[in-house]
Formats: sequence, structure tokens, C-alpha cells
Amino acid sequence: QVQLVESGGGLVQAGGSLRLSCAVSGRTFSSYNMGWFRQAPGKEREFVAAINWSGGYTYYADSVKGRFTISGDNAKNTVYLQMNTLKPEDTAVYYCAAGKRIGARATFEYDYWGQGTQVTVSS
Repeated sequence: QVQLVESGGGLVQAGGSLRLSCAVSGRTFSSYNMGWFRQAPGKEREFVAAINWSGGYTYYADSVKGRFTISGDNAKNTVYLQMNTLKPEDTAVYYCAAGKRIGARATFEYDYWGQGTQVTVSS
């Protein structure tokens, strides 16, 4: 069993930055493909970024490429999402997820999910 706990969300002005953290327990996250998703009110949950720590590969949605960076700290069993140049359309609940397929972008490809952390970007 894998437990994921997100933190770091909050309210920020447009153009600002936030760093989300996802603490992984139960298994080392290097065994999994770790992803970040987000869900805005009335919308479906969408892929944001993923990392395959053992292979060093990262993947991003086009909407965040160049602004967001996913990384991991193996010693701390924690995955991060650094979000820069935030826009109001980035407002959503952000979820951390763990799955087995490298580079997965669909929600059904992830087996474990955190509870989510709210990110609100004001204009």
C-alpha cells in the first residue's frame, strides 16, 4: 500500500510561484511513475506532469511546459511540483498520484492518489 500526502497549496497572485510537495510512504517512489494532476470546478481531472525517477524522464502538459517543473528527492521520498508564472487558469485542486507505466497521462493508469491541495491564483 502506498500513501500520498500533498502540501504547499495556497493563494497566490498571477505571476507568482508555489511549490507543491507530495510525501510518499509505504514504498519508495522510485519504484513508480509519479504524476501530478489537477481538477478545476466543473472540469475533469487533467494531467499536469509526471516523472520516472529511475529513468530520469519527465513529462509535461503543453499548458504548463516551461512554467512548471517536476522533481523528486529519493532520500526524502518526496516529489515536488515547482510552479512559476502562475495564471488564474491554473486554479484547481492539485493531486499527486503513483502508477506503474512510464509517462502515463491518463487518470486510470495511476493506482494511488493523494487527497489534493488547493491552488488559487488571483488576477
